[in-house]
Amino acid sequence: MRISSVTMYEQSAASINRQQAEFMKINEQMASGRRVVNPSDDPQDASRAVGVDQSKAVTQQYADARVSARNSLSQTESILNSVSDSVTSAKTLLIQASSDTLSDVDRESIASDMKGIYETMLGQANATDGTGRYLFGGYADDAPPFSKNANGNVEYNGDSSAREQRIDASREMPVTENGESIFQSVPSSAGYVAETPRDDDNKPVNTGTVTFSGPQVTDVNADSHGDDFEIRFSESSGGDTKVTVVNLTDNSTPVDEEDYEGNQEGGQRLEFGGLSITLEGEPKLGGTNDTKSEPDKITVAQAGSEEHPANLFGTMEKAIAALDSPNEDKSDEAAFHNTMKTSMRDLDNALDNALTVRASAGARLNELDVVDGVGANRMQNYDKTLSDLVDLDFVDAISEYSLRQVGMQASQQAFANIKGSSLFDYLR
Repeated sequence: MRISSVTMYEQSAASINRQQAEFMKINEQMASGRRVVNPSDDPQDASRAVGVDQSKAVTQQYADARVSARNSLSQTESILNSVSDSVTSAKTLLIQASSDTLSDVDRESIASDMKGIYETMLGQANATDGTGRYLFGGYADDAPPFSKNANGNVEYNGDSSAREQRIDASREMPVTENGESIFQSVPSSAGYVAETPRDDDNKPVNTGTVTFSGPQVTDVNADSHGDDFEIRFSESSGGDTKVTVVNLTDNSTPVDEEDYEGNQEGGQRLEFGGLSITLEGEPKLGGTNDTKSEPDKITVAQAGSEEHPANLFGTMEKAIAALDSPNEDKSDEAAFHNTMKTSMRDLDNALDNALTVRASAGARLNELDVVDGVGANRMQNYDKTLSDLVDLDFVDAISEYSLRQVGMQASQQAFANIKGSSLFDYLR
């Protein structure tokens, strides 16, 4: 069989091209560090690598979401710390103002300090995050959640939800708090608060000189413990002063009625519904001889209930109004001291609530750290899987590179030898 010179040239050129292609392929793999440069290199592993890459991208998105969540929670925690400091400062000022040695001018000076704290709290309540969204408005985060109404009182305009963010495939976390949970709530452990009624101008209605101390819990297992009560004063048909305690939760049912003896030294202690409260002073009376006027009343209600809703700004407004009002007689002094006692209890509850919410934010920050650790481990697993699928084994690659280089050189040398061979060399 005769093989033409053209055939030998074509086969040699094809062999060289094949060797060069294989040499260039291993050279490209070594340059990129990847065994699978093109899907055709290993279709099955390339397909699996695409799935792993997508999982990595999703995991990275959750990691970015956790960064945003951590920023919001850190700001929330910082602001709650400032709110706690403001409430503590306000409580300190009220304790100072309760001293009988202070004059009206001294109390006005304290009222000025209280107004500064009040405005600071309002600024904290309307704080924004780094993107301009209001932290404490819930999902209504495009406008200040707290604003003053026509009467100068602060109202909440946000919603009752806490803005949430998905930080992992199976976890959606609240990353802020709504204003109600901070400034208009109390912790579940909050107890009872005594308060005298006020009119629409935030001024006390009672005109007597009765002051109260307490209430204190005496029996948490009492049947009516947890209900709201009202203490009423009246004049009996015989001219004696009566004090009556009614259960507001149970359709104003009387739970106690007795002669009032609070005008004696040491006052009078009343016990009802697992509570006790001490009254001292002379009440203004209503009843049969004074039907056109209301008698003095004192509400004893669970903090945060309908009878005594929680409102930190409302508490500050009542305290400031009392500090700004001069004490002209015994009735004014009694109203002032009652307001101070109520406000201090409300501030205690507000402080406990702020600390509780702050602890919740801190717990979520700790949870983010845990989820971050899980996410980091997941990313490491993805990286290892991806490396096993597409990365190059450089030891094998270098050996293959050397082998392909020798093969290409052999092909070139063989072609050179064949090209130099001719039948005319053997003719003489």
